[in-house]
Amino acid sequence: MSGSNTEKIAVVTGGASGIGLAIAQRLARDGVQVAIFDLHGDEAEAAAGKIRADGGSALAIAVDVANRQSVDRGVEQVQSHLGRVNILVNSAGKDRFEPFLSISEESWNDILAVNLTGTFHCCQAVLPGMVEAGWGRIVNISSSSAHSGQALMTHYVASKAGVIGFTKALALEFGPMGITVNTIPPGFIDTPMLRRSEKAGFLGKGIDSHIIRTPVRRAGRPEDIAAACAFLVSEEAEYITGQVIGVNGGRNT
Repeated sequence: MSGSNTEKIAVVTGGASGIGLAIAQRLARDGVQVAIFDLHGDEAEAAAGKIRADGGSALAIAVDVANRQSVDRGVEQVQSHLGRVNILVNSAGKDRFEPFLSISEESWNDILAVNLTGTFHCCQAVLPGMVEAGWGRIVNISSSSAHSGQALMTHYVASKAGVIGFTKALALEFGPMGITVNTIPPGFIDTPMLRRSEKAGFLGKGIDSHIIRTPVRRAGRPEDIAAACAFLVSEEAEYITGQVIGVNGGRNT
């Protein structure tokens, strides 16, 4: 079944801020009904309210992607209010700066639970419906640090590298069923997460010093990631799957 013959209904995790918010807003402008999953329910509702005020369709649901029961409940709510999910964007993420020898097992598990296991939970929750429909789009937001590495973020980098491998394996398994799975590893995007890192002193001399080393000479915007994501979930992208689509201003080629 062609996706053009059915209503587009998307779940965007981490959709209340940063890259996730920009993706939710872009998909809504493109006519997709969007469900925002976010740990912070009030922020998710504010984001959904803004989308609705701009003429789009949006539903806010408080979901902890690290908790499978929470994810399943969220998907059930989407199905009840909007219909079957046929687009999933896994953008929920958690970062932390810690020297490797100081990383506790709890900290390691916490980062992987959100970034990697959370992606697993959400994919497994929506894929049965996509398989039944014979059409689906999944985009996993990974990180350019999975290519370059990043000191003091071993757990984060490992989790995002895992997302890339996970994406490739899933694409091979579900491609014959009309479902594409791709990943975007953002590089140097001006988000609240990046600003927190700068404030904590983890960006060296700050954002401006990194702009100088970026070929296009600016920081990325969440909207840059949203534009790539909008293409990957479109009909035109049906022959693209299992791919790592870098959006990084030329920093990682």
